[in-house]
Amino acid sequence: MKLISWNVNGLRAAVTKGFIESFNALDADIFCLQETKLQPDQIQLELPGYEQFWNSAVKKGYSGTAVFTRIKPLSVTNGIGIEEHDQEGRVITAEYDNFYLVCCYTPNSQRELARLDYRMTWEDAFRNYLLELDKKKPVILCGDLNVAHQEIDLKNPKTNRKNAGFSDEERAKMTELLEAGFTDTFRHLYPDAIEKYSWWSYMGKARERNTGWRIDYFITSKRLDDKIKEAKIHQQIFGSDHCPVELDIDL
Repeated sequence: MKLISWNVNGLRAAVTKGFIESFNALDADIFCLQETKLQPDQIQLELPGYEQFWNSAVKKGYSGTAVFTRIKPLSVTNGIGIEEHDQEGRVITAEYDNFYLVCCYTPNSQRELARLDYRMTWEDAFRNYLLELDKKKPVILCGDLNVAHQEIDLKNPKTNRKNAGFSDEERAKMTELLEAGFTDTFRHLYPDAIEKYSWWSYMGKARERNTGWRIDYFITSKRLDDKIKEAKIHQQIFGSDHCPVELDIDL
């Protein structure tokens, strides 16, 4: 089974930059998007063979997630069941026969860590949500988790230490999640791979220079470790400031 996750940074914009061609070429069984920045009635996507599920933010043109799946889910839910955290369209959970898929767009801590306190509250609530799912079935979490976990996961760790996405607090929450029984699939297969990034700033020719961050993930329940076949970062695919990431898993 092949899964793709991609922060498209505005789906309507991505469609004008070759999204459909990339979607077709990637040919995934399940395709998860973050930062769709639209309400479902603002776009008509023809994706033959796929069911479409959307979770949009209350605030128009902001955040939002989507899941396109060839495999019919048993059920699909939006949010994590906590009103404070469910206004921004950040989570879609699809239940399948033998796993849960969770598509997530984690809140950004923002400049000068203005939203860090909220982010910490979110992290604890979201981790608890995943652990409750994991009691029932294994979990596949994917999305823009807005953190580079280790120094190897971004080009300039020293100068970014107190910046959003690489603060000690955010990194510690990722460590906590993994220690609770989850696996970073890319690092599981490629513990020492360098310069493998999934996001680049639009400024300063960052993508051209590969001055990037790895903040897009597939995280799986630890008991699925022996099912992980491949994890890829499609740095050659453009259309957003993020590139798609892939998980191939034998379920």
